[in-house]
Amino acid sequence: MEEILKQANEGQKKAITHDEGPALVVAGAGTGKTRVITQRIAYLIQQGKAKPENILALTFTEKAAAEMEERVDVLLPYGYVDLWISTFHSFCDRILRDNALDIGLPNNYKLLDETQAWILVRKNLDLFNLDYYRPLGNPTKFIHALLKHFSRCKDEGILPEHYLAYAEEIKLNSGSKDFVKQMSLEGVDEAEELIKSEILRVGEVADAYHVYQQLLLDNEALDFADLLIYTLKLFKERPLIKKRYQNQFKYILVDEFQDTNFIQSELVKEVAAPKNNLMVVGDDDQSIYRFRGSSIENIMQFKDFFPEAKEIVLTDNYRSTQEILDLSYKFIKQNNPHRLEASLNISKQLKSHLDKKGIIEHLHFDNNGNEADGVVQRIIDMKNNHSDLTWSDFAILVRANDSAEYFVSKLDEFKVPYQFLALRGLYSKSVVVDVINFFRLLDNYHEGSAVYRVLQFDCFGLDQLQVVKIIHHAGRKSISLYDALTRVNTVPGVNDETITKIRNVVVLINKYTQMVKSKKISEILVTFMHESGYVKLLAKANTKAARESLRYLDQFLKKVQAFETAEAENSLKDFMSVLKMEMDAGNSGGIKFNPEEGPDMVRVMSIHMAKGLEFKYVFLVNLVDRKFPTDKRSEAIVIPDALLREKLPIGDYHLEEERRLFYVAATRAKEGLFFTSANDYGGAREKKLSRFLLELGYEKKDLIKSEQEKVVVNQNKSFIDQLVVPKSFSFSTLSMYQKCPFQFYCAKILKIPTPGKAVFTFGNVIHRSLNEFVEQSVVMENVIQGNLFGPAESDRRIVLTLDQLYEIYEKNWLDDWYEDATQKKKYYKKGKGLLKAFYEDFVANKPNVAMLEQPFALKLNNYKIIGRIDRVDSVDGGVEIIDYKTGTPKDESKLTADDKQQLMLYQIAAEEVMGLKAVKLTFHYLENSQRVSFLGNDKQKEKLKEKWLDVINKIVSKEFLATPSSFVCDYCDYKDICPYRKI
Repeated sequence: MEEILKQANEGQKKAITHDEGPALVVAGAGTGKTRVITQRIAYLIQQGKAKPENILALTFTEKAAAEMEERVDVLLPYGYVDLWISTFHSFCDRILRDNALDIGLPNNYKLLDETQAWILVRKNLDLFNLDYYRPLGNPTKFIHALLKHFSRCKDEGILPEHYLAYAEEIKLNSGSKDFVKQMSLEGVDEAEELIKSEILRVGEVADAYHVYQQLLLDNEALDFADLLIYTLKLFKERPLIKKRYQNQFKYILVDEFQDTNFIQSELVKEVAAPKNNLMVVGDDDQSIYRFRGSSIENIMQFKDFFPEAKEIVLTDNYRSTQEILDLSYKFIKQNNPHRLEASLNISKQLKSHLDKKGIIEHLHFDNNGNEADGVVQRIIDMKNNHSDLTWSDFAILVRANDSAEYFVSKLDEFKVPYQFLALRGLYSKSVVVDVINFFRLLDNYHEGSAVYRVLQFDCFGLDQLQVVKIIHHAGRKSISLYDALTRVNTVPGVNDETITKIRNVVVLINKYTQMVKSKKISEILVTFMHESGYVKLLAKANTKAARESLRYLDQFLKKVQAFETAEAENSLKDFMSVLKMEMDAGNSGGIKFNPEEGPDMVRVMSIHMAKGLEFKYVFLVNLVDRKFPTDKRSEAIVIPDALLREKLPIGDYHLEEERRLFYVAATRAKEGLFFTSANDYGGAREKKLSRFLLELGYEKKDLIKSEQEKVVVNQNKSFIDQLVVPKSFSFSTLSMYQKCPFQFYCAKILKIPTPGKAVFTFGNVIHRSLNEFVEQSVVMENVIQGNLFGPAESDRRIVLTLDQLYEIYEKNWLDDWYEDATQKKKYYKKGKGLLKAFYEDFVANKPNVAMLEQPFALKLNNYKIIGRIDRVDSVDGGVEIIDYKTGTPKDESKLTADDKQQLMLYQIAAEEVMGLKAVKLTFHYLENSQRVSFLGNDKQKEKLKEKWLDVINKIVSKEFLATPSSFVCDYCDYKDICPYRKI
C-alpha cells in the first residue's frame, strides 16, 4: 500500500483512499487522473476491500481500457482472475451475451457498426414508408440523418413506443393554442398547413424508428446504441439480474464522466445502487463530445443526484508550464457561470510542477499556404537548434481533418517525417482508387471513367495525349471507350507504340474478365497487380509514398479477404455492391497505422483525437473566424423537447463547447504553444481572427513572410499545355468549373463518358413537355385571336386540356437511367403532379408568352457565352425571364449569389443581345407552383461579368487544380477515379 501512495500528492491520496459512498473527482488537465483510477483499484484489492471481480471500471475507448489494465497489472504483483475494466459498450455487450434471452433477444446477435446499419436500411428502404425523408432524386439522402437521430434517441432513453405515442399526442392536440404557441406559429397565416406538415413529419420519423428497430430484431442484430438501452431495459425489467450485478460490483469507477450521455449515466446509477460506492472522475472543462451525444449536465448535476458525494479536486499539473496553464485558465473562465468551479464554489486553477518558462506565440501569415510553410519551417528550425528535441515532440492540431492538407503537403515537401492520424480515408488513396476502378472495369468494361483510370496506370506506360485522342474518337463515333480500345488501329493520330500497348492492355482486361467467373477476388487482385507490373514499379521506387501505397494495398487486400470469408454471396459484383453502399454511407475506409514507422514523427491530428495526449510543442492552426470556433450546426433531425429526458443546457452551448475544445488543445502543450492564422483561405473575403484569439488579447500583427510558393496539385504541365479548351462557354460549364476545376477537366477537356442520372432524365422530360405544351398553346391561341370573331384580349383562354398535356408528357417520356421500375414509377407519378400544378397555374395566370427556349450568344471580351432561356413573358414595363425548376423550392431569402447566376446571365443576354428590358427574373418551382423573383442591378451584373471572365481566363490558362469538398465530391460523376476526392 505504501508503494502505491508514495508518489501520490495529497489530492490524489484522498481519491485513492476514499472509503465508501459517492465521490466526484474533478481532475484538471495533466493532473494524473488515470493514475488515480488505477491506483485506487489496486488499493481496494490490496486492502482486502474488494476482489478484482468486485470492481467495475468504465471508460470510453478500448485504448484507455487497455492502458488501465496494463497499469493495474503492474501494481498487482500476484495477478488477478477477472478484472472488469472496459468501455461502456464492451461492458453492456458482456452483460447482454449472458442475459439477452431474459428480455427476448438472441444472445448470438450480430453487432452492427454505422456503415453496416446504413447498408441494412438501404437494402430494406422500401419497408420504410418515407415521403418527407425520401427525395426522389436522392432516395438515400436522409438515411444517415435518420440513423443518427435514432441513435440520439437511444442515448436519451427514448424508445420507438415513446416516439409513436408523442406523434399521436401532437396529432390529437394540433388544434390547441398551446401547440400553436409551442411551434411559434401564433399569428402566422399558413399556421394550419405548417402544423399539418409537422405532424406528418414527426409521424414519419416515429414510424421509421419503429420499422428500424423491428428490422434489427428480424435480422438478429443490434447497433451500438442498443447495447446500452437493452442493458438498461434488462436491469429495469429483471430486478433479480440487476441485484446479482449490484452485489458483484462493490465499487464502481467511471473515467471521463463529463463525456457520458443520459443512458450511460442511468446505467451507472442502476448498478451502483443501493450502496452507491461510485467514484466518477472527470473535468467539465474538457467535455467536447456533445456532437456524439455526451451530456455535460451529468457531471454538472452529479451533486444534485448525490448530495452526500465527497468532492476531491486535483489541481497539481505535471505536464505544462505555468504560463500555458495560466493562459488556458484565463481563457476557459469565459464559460462561467456554466462550470463546476462556479457552481460548486471550488478552485480549478492548475499549478505547474515544471521548473521551466513556457513559450506562447501568435504567428500570422498572408495565406494558408504560407501558414503551413511557416509552421513546418518553425518546427525544422527548433529541431535543428536543439539537439535534444525529436520530431515526436511536435504536434500540429487542427479543428477538422480537412484543414490538415496544406500542413501534410508541406511536411512532405520538406521531407519531415510525420503521421497524419486520420483513421479513415483508405478508399481515397490513389492505389486503392486504382484497384477499385480495375474491379469496376471487370464488372462492366463499358464504364468509361473506370477504363480511363486504368489507362493511367504507370505500369502500362501510355502517352496520355494519345489516350485523349482515343477518348475523343470514342465520343465522335458514339461508341464506348472500351470499344475504341479494341479497334485502336482505326483511331486517327494514334502511333504504333500506343497501338501495341493498348492491345496488351485489352488482352489483360479480357483475361481477367474471364478469370472473375471462376477465381476468388483476392486471387484476381494479387495476380493482376503482379502480372501488370504495378507492384514491381512500387517496390522499385522505394520511396515513402511507394511504401505507403504497398501498405494501403495490403490493407485493402485484407478487406477483400475478410469479405470473402464472411459473405456467402462473395462474387466481384457482390463485393462492389457492398463497397458502393459503404461509400454511399460515408465510410471512407479505415486505416491502420504501421507501428514499424517508428515513434519519431511529427503528429498531425484533430483536437478531438489529441485528447489525452501531450507534446512538448503544440501548433494550434487556422485560428480564424468560422474555422475555429465553427458555425453552430443543428442536427438534421432534432429530437422534440417534449421527449428529452436530460435537462437542456442553458446559454450558448455550441460556443462553450468550442471554447472547451480550444482549452483541450492548449493544455496538450508542455513547453510551447503556438497559435497560427492567415488572411486568405481561398474565399472572396479576408478572414477575421478567431474570437478566441481576441479573447486572449491577440490582434493581427505584421505578416510573417514565407519564401515558399503556395502548394498546388502537381500536374503534368507539358501534357496540359497541349490540350484544347472550349471556344465557347455555357452556364453549366462555368458553374462546373467554379465547383471544381478538375471535374471540368474530366468532363469538358478529357470528355470522359459517364452514366446518366434519373434526376436529369426526368428534368429533361419535364422541360420538353412544358415547352411543347406552352408552344402549342400560344400557337392555337394566336389562331383564335386572329379570327375576327375570336375572344378579346381580356378573355384569352388556354385551348389545350390537361389530358393533352399528359399526352405530350407521355410522348416525351424516357426510360433512361432509372434504378428500377419502382423509381421510374414514382418519378412518372411525380411528373404528372408537377404538370397538373403547372397547368392550373398557367390557366389561372394566362401569361403573355413572348419567347420559348430562346438561344443566345453573349460576347464577353473575346469570349462567347451561349445558352437558352426557358421562357420570356411580356409584362408591364418589359419582360419577365422564367427558368423552370423541378427541385426543392427555396425562399428568396435563402437564394445565394451562386443560385442567382443563371438567371442573371439570362438578364444580361436579354438586355445586351436581344435589346429587351428585363423587369423580373423568376425561378418557377414546379413542385408547388411557387415563384421566387428578383432582379440584378448594374453593380451585380458587372461583378458577375468579372467573375465569369476570371473563370474563363483560368480555363484558357488551363488551370485545372482540384478543389475537393465532401459536398461537391459526393455528387461528382468522377469521384470514383479522382485522386483528390473527399468522401
